[in-house]
Amino acid sequence: MSGLKKIAVRGAAWTIVGFGTRQVMRFGGNLVLTYLLVPEFFGIMAVANGLIIGMELFSDLGIQQNIVHSKNGTEPDFLNTAWTLQIIRGLVIFTLVAIAAWPIARYYQEPVLAPVIMLIGFSKIIDGFVSTKLWLLNRELKLGWFTSLELLGHSLGIVCMILWAWFNPSIWALPVGNLAATIFKVLVSHGFLPGPRNQFAWHRQYLEEMVSFGRWMVLATATMFLSEQADRFILAKLLSFSVLGVYTVAVTLAQLPKQIIKQLNHRVIFPVVSRNAELPRSVLRTKILGKRKVILFAFSVGLSVGIAFGDLLIAHLYDERYLNATWMFSILCLGIWFSVLFYTSVPCLLGVGKPIYSAQGNFARLVMVVVGMPLGHSIGGTFGAIATIAISDLPAYLTLQYGLSKEKLSFYQQDLLTTSLLLLLVGLFLGMRYYSGLGTPFDLLLT
Repeated sequence: MSGLKKIAVRGAAWTIVGFGTRQVMRFGGNLVLTYLLVPEFFGIMAVANGLIIGMELFSDLGIQQNIVHSKNGTEPDFLNTAWTLQIIRGLVIFTLVAIAAWPIARYYQEPVLAPVIMLIGFSKIIDGFVSTKLWLLNRELKLGWFTSLELLGHSLGIVCMILWAWFNPSIWALPVGNLAATIFKVLVSHGFLPGPRNQFAWHRQYLEEMVSFGRWMVLATATMFLSEQADRFILAKLLSFSVLGVYTVAVTLAQLPKQIIKQLNHRVIFPVVSRNAELPRSVLRTKILGKRKVILFAFSVGLSVGIAFGDLLIAHLYDERYLNATWMFSILCLGIWFSVLFYTSVPCLLGVGKPIYSAQGNFARLVMVVVGMPLGHSIGGTFGAIATIAISDLPAYLTLQYGLSKEKLSFYQQDLLTTSLLLLLVGLFLGMRYYSGLGTPFDLLLT
């Protein structure tokens, strides 16, 4: 356990540093692109990316999770079967995208949307050839190579986007940059990473194992997509691509803490819990509580600062076209707390082989978004829709409590205490800001 703890801590450090660096690069790149490109382009990309992510998640058999979780995850035949299945999945995704692209473009009355969707879909064929060496590194929590590869690919994509936008300020700068990053990842994963080389294989016993674990992963990831991406599709119809572009800036920044938690969940917490799944639940729960307390405390402080002061940074960095992103950011950031609670709990259930509870939580989030957003918009306009999105993770978190309780891994007392701390800090920082003469994050909304 001592050795595993050190590996987990090192893996967490790599994950946080890598994610932080990637987000700084992404933020800087997006900031430059907002000056080179018009907001409508970001709205169109939000819809296109949402569709592609949906196709990915609806076809997700949890191939990477299978490699991390399975006792056969290091067997060459298992890895080659997983790689072959991954390639087939990429071809399926592109086929579905090709069928859906033109009808979606006609629905939104935006002709350029179809070829943009097709180009992003083509990158998924290439992505299917990524070597399983990458997922073996995740299994062993050797995240130095993993993180370095991601950072290099991400930086290459951003540079391509900016150069294209500088010389030709069109929407094509955005998907071309993503395509360049994907090609780079495939080439490097095969040519430079340590581990066994992949070849085509099809072993029935390993395929059955993947499908057995993956059937609930399909449901969990599909409902996650619908719940986390439906807001883009609904807002694009309720409002406009221009407003959606502004919302995309706000939600991208507000969801940084959520993305950090998801990275830790995926790369560190889930592998560690999987290795210790045979421990008595009381012992496993005690170990998780101690580490989770530190994470929740850190995020309660960070989120409270973001809620109270984050809008000032947005107002300073972005031009007046993105001014409404200020109040959107603060509202969305407040709701991220429920995401933090959810994503620090769900890997515990995945690690003990119970992905069904994740699917149930994601379905509850989906119902909240699909039903609540149009209702919120009809009552409170744009504010009502954004507020509904902000609290959409609350139903998911509440639904998850059933699974945690059944598996004797409940953390509700810890959650109540840290939520109280968050609210106290938010009130304190907002009071400090108001009495310093800086107003509140919602002044623009109230005028």
